[in-house]
Amino acid sequence: MPWSNRGGPTSGGNGGGPWGSSGGGPRGPQPNLEDLLRQGQERFRRLIPTSAGGGRGLLLIALAIAAVWGAAGFYRVEPDEQGVVLRFGRFVKTTAPGLHYHLPTPIEAVVTPKVTVVLREEIGFRSAEARATAQRGLPEEALMLTGDENIIDINFTVFWRIRDAGAYLFNVDRPELTVKAAAESAIREVIGKTPFAKVNENRSAIEGDTRQRLQQILDTYDAGIQVTQINLAKAEPPAAVIDAYNDVQRARADLERQINEGQAYRNDIVPRARGDAVQIVQAAEAYRQQIVANAEGTTQRFLAVYREYTLAKDVTMRRLYLETMEQVLRNANKIIIDQGANGTGVVPYLPLPQVQPRAQGG
Repeated sequence: MPWSNRGGPTSGGNGGGPWGSSGGGPRGPQPNLEDLLRQGQERFRRLIPTSAGGGRGLLLIALAIAAVWGAAGFYRVEPDEQGVVLRFGRFVKTTAPGLHYHLPTPIEAVVTPKVTVVLREEIGFRSAEARATAQRGLPEEALMLTGDENIIDINFTVFWRIRDAGAYLFNVDRPELTVKAAAESAIREVIGKTPFAKVNENRSAIEGDTRQRLQQILDTYDAGIQVTQINLAKAEPPAAVIDAYNDVQRARADLERQINEGQAYRNDIVPRARGDAVQIVQAAEAYRQQIVANAEGTTQRFLAVYREYTLAKDVTMRRLYLETMEQVLRNANKIIIDQGANGTGVVPYLPLPQVQPRAQGG
């Protein structure tokens, strides 16, 4: 370069700049502005030859300027950014993080929006505009109609980020308002299909359905936006009917409590009744088996006696007679009188059965 052999008066051979100052700042009294301008003009004239070789010098200068202009096209995209290349103001392409090149200004320019930052839109309230102790509600956004034609007051927050920087910058106008309007439309559609009593019970499902519906709407716009989360902050009746709603909720809680108590009583009574029924059935089955077994045993015993009778009728009849008399007379009061004793008998009218217990007592 022409500046290599022309160090300034304070350069000291340390590679000072073309205006005679080193990288560490001036070491003596600083020249005034007129001296600096004059020195610059003189050195610029030295670069432009006045001889026949002037065309070559101009070419070198033009090449140097072109090199500097071309080097201005290098740009870096940070890890949390996307590069959007514009050619004469028209979108051309997006570039990933890293070092890239584009045609220098004024042909092309680069915009590098951050795509990892999560943004938020509040529907039904504005926490940023309210004080720390309260939030300002917006009924025109918060009041919605449920599936059973009841009015509900809903506050929720949409979290989103840029997915495609080119589509985000050029396909939609005012993306924040687009996200807000689409989110309100999506949740009104979901709430319009949900009964009032099921809103708080199905909060997670409502958040998921709203996020899915909102993403579908933004994709149809090709907005380049990714919805990351829907946070349902509040879902309750309007303030004008909140007291009546609380009374209804308490009545439903009492109903549930009574139903649970009835279920508990039923769960206590029914198993015991079933146990008693099983016990009765088992006792009847045991009695049946006992009767049948006794009948079968009696039958077998009769058949055994009958077989013996067919073999020896006289002996069997006598044995049966003796066994029968033994069973009949086993518990009877018996008095045996030997008529041959002393040749005397007993007075016929003597009440012997009554005399015997009296004699035993005496």
